[in-house]
Amino acid sequence: MKRLLAALLAPFARLAGAWEKLARLWAFARLRAELPGRRLDASNVVLGPAELRGSRRIRLGRRLFLYRELYLETQGSGEITIGDGVVISRGAHLVAFAGIRIGDGSMIGEYASIRDANHRAGTGGPLRDAGHDARPIEIGRDVWIGRGVTVLPGVRIGDGAVVGANAVVTRNVPAGARVGGVPARSLAAEAA
Repeated sequence: MKRLLAALLAPFARLAGAWEKLARLWAFARLRAELPGRRLDASNVVLGPAELRGSRRIRLGRRLFLYRELYLETQGSGEITIGDGVVISRGAHLVAFAGIRIGDGSMIGEYASIRDANHRAGTGGPLRDAGHDARPIEIGRDVWIGRGVTVLPGVRIGDGAVVGANAVVTRNVPAGARVGGVPARSLAAEAA
């Protein structure tokens, strides 16, 4: 019975595989069309449509693996630069007013939020109209940023660092460090 069912469903399985390939091609073509200068290398894998906002000053490396539901926004002079071999998982948000740089081989977990600007508070007017204070964010090479992590303005995360799931990174993380928590702190003492 299983063999008969498998034989009957095989054409549908092939059709589903073809549909998935077509969806990836469409997502790649859409992202390429939305980037200024059409800068998207053929080695990149785009699993689903990305949402681009603002000036779209985005530089993408080679051999990227970009999951669905990405949100990439640049405003003013802000630019997002993503190195080679980077993986950005589903639902990640990158917003740059000053600049975000992600080094080669880094991995960004699902629903991570990397934003280099905060609203100005206490200006006497509506918060929405107060503008932003921005400081660039730099993420080194081979960094692993876990699921749900928030990286705040002005932070530098050194090469080979690991940021545990749901951490809020408010200050610099040294190369090779393991951090987690709210706010993020070294996990070395806890492991001992």
